Amino acid sequence: MRIFVTGATGYIGSAVVRELLGAGHQVIGLARSDSAAAALSAVGADVRRGELEDLDSLRAGATAADGVIYAANQHISETTDPAARARVELSAVEAIGAALEGSDKPFVVTSGTLGLTFGRLGTEADAPDVERLGAWALRVPTEHAVIAMGERGVRSAALRLAPLVHGEGDLKGFTPTLIGIARAKGVSAYVGDGSNRWPAVHRLDAAHLYRLAVEAAPAGSRLHAVDDEGVTFREIADAIGRQLKVPVVSVAAEDAGNHFGFLGPLVSIDSPTSSALTQERLGWRPTRPTLIADIKEDHYYFND
Repeated sequence: MRIFVTGATGYIGSAVVRELLGAGHQVIGLARSDSAAAALSAVGADVRRGELEDLDSLRAGATAADGVIYAANQHISETTDPAARARVELSAVEAIGAALEGSDKPFVVTSGTLGLTFGRLGTEADAPDVERLGAWALRVPTEHAVIAMGERGVRSAALRLAPLVHGEGDLKGFTPTLIGIARAKGVSAYVGDGSNRWPAVHRLDAAHLYRLAVEAAPAGSRLHAVDDEGVTFREIADAIGRQLKVPVVSVAAEDAGNHFGFLGPLVSIDSPTSSALTQERLGWRPTRPTLIADIKEDHYYFND
């Protein structure tokens, strides 16, 4: 297949590109800079210059391809405007979907599992609780739009990433952010008793699922890139504390914002998630190291 990939030089997207090329697919990566274009060419991918705001370029790229993977995954931080970025993403996804309408071509779009459920195991059949997520539900309309495309002749799939996508090269995700906070504060913390759970997946296992999805996911499907169904924040804090040799402490819920910054509203969420249906549907089997094993690796501490 000839597959058009957005976010092709990002942490996840670059792994997706290598996974696709390794399986014999041809890749056209969206690049907005000379350095991104050079990186794509270096691994054997073709280049399409443009950016997410350039809807004409996105439509043309989708039309010329046999399928599309939207792997652009915005990192949320206190220095970004999540609402504006969500609007850009929705416009980009809708433009690509319109170009693919009636073609039965695959279109795999990145979504997420965090906050899918609260206090119980979430599955692919669950829809996000928009009311409880509040401002963090800004990307939910994009997922709904992708699923609806399955009724308009697009083999669309929403691939929900676990919030903790880990592995070598992880510089901006939640895991290095938590490590950075622990290093700066001199303690590795969790909130309350630390029993709340987050799912996790290795970057290379996630990349493999993107390929399986573009090859075979049914129209209108929701897929979960999840290996660890729910790692407790106490376990995460303990692992980071051991590696940094700093104390592991509990932080009261009302102090979470002061300690964790922009992550404060999130670090108490209990959102375990299953990928059993995804594994059954596509034969996906995660094989890479789990989160706690990966936190022990040097790449999270010596990456300058």
